[in-house]
Amino acid sequence: MKRVADVLWPLVGLGAVAFTSWLLFRELSGLSLADVVAAMRAISPSHWLFAIAATVMAYAALTWYDQIALEHLGKRLSWVFVGLASFTTYALAHNIGATVFSGAVIRYRAYSTKGLSAAEVGVLVAFCSLTFTLGNLLLGGMTLLVDPDLLRRYVAWPHWAARAVAAALLAVPFFYTLGALLRFRPLRISGFELVYPRPPIAVKQLLAAPVELIGAAGIIYFALPEAGHPGFVVVLGVFLVSFSLALVSHAPGGLGVLEFSFVSAMPDAPRAGVIAALLVFRLLYLILPLMFALVVVVVFERERIGELARAREGG
Repeated sequence: MKRVADVLWPLVGLGAVAFTSWLLFRELSGLSLADVVAAMRAISPSHWLFAIAATVMAYAALTWYDQIALEHLGKRLSWVFVGLASFTTYALAHNIGATVFSGAVIRYRAYSTKGLSAAEVGVLVAFCSLTFTLGNLLLGGMTLLVDPDLLRRYVAWPHWAARAVAAALLAVPFFYTLGALLRFRPLRISGFELVYPRPPIAVKQLLAAPVELIGAAGIIYFALPEAGHPGFVVVLGVFLVSFSLALVSHAPGGLGVLEFSFVSAMPDAPRAGVIAALLVFRLLYLILPLMFALVVVVVFERERIGELARAREGG
């Protein structure tokens, strides 16, 4: 079964890339490369700096995910180690695709050197995924309450339906927080047991994920042109949907999925400008972190090999 899953998820991801790339090609027919290059050049230096600051904000919050999970497990590790482990995990997993699975492998490789068992790393991975999900639902519900018209960018539903969806989204983090406050019994879903954290940890989860998602959406917000700019709430709402679809698709880097979802939900913005903003997002949030993460992995593995060699010599 595991071998089937190992083959299936990459095929699903590649299929998502191929299908959405074809849809995106149709959506962008008539758009020239020169238009996109011109839109990239039109981004001011100050907006580049703001986009870089938003990237730092997003990855700092991702590091906080791991620290909160370790606190839940009762483990204390240095911020430097956790920061590098978390950064490397997300930088590689976001680009590889199948984020939960690839992230679990990378985290186990790092945290097992600090004494965490496979079961503890599994809890850490699940806890970080839960943190992201809670933040996504919380921000999604709040954006729909602020701007119910957001839903019409995807489906032609009335405002009352948008508010009903918002209430449903907000209900999950609300009852999760209530469970932590009232110390509910562990929730069992298909063999998985959710142990509610202590209230301070639950609050940190509901802070960390929105900060990360706002930072990531901020990259695109600052890179979009002023003409046809829909404002931050719309950019955030569209990003939440697009990024979630990219993760669920298991496509490497969400390639094609993210772009198609974003472009189709921004009909009033210049398409060249939207594509340019998404390229800036890929550069700052995916490509440059990936390059740095590969350096971290090489250094880490060299040190591990050196430690094993010294241990053998000492033995």
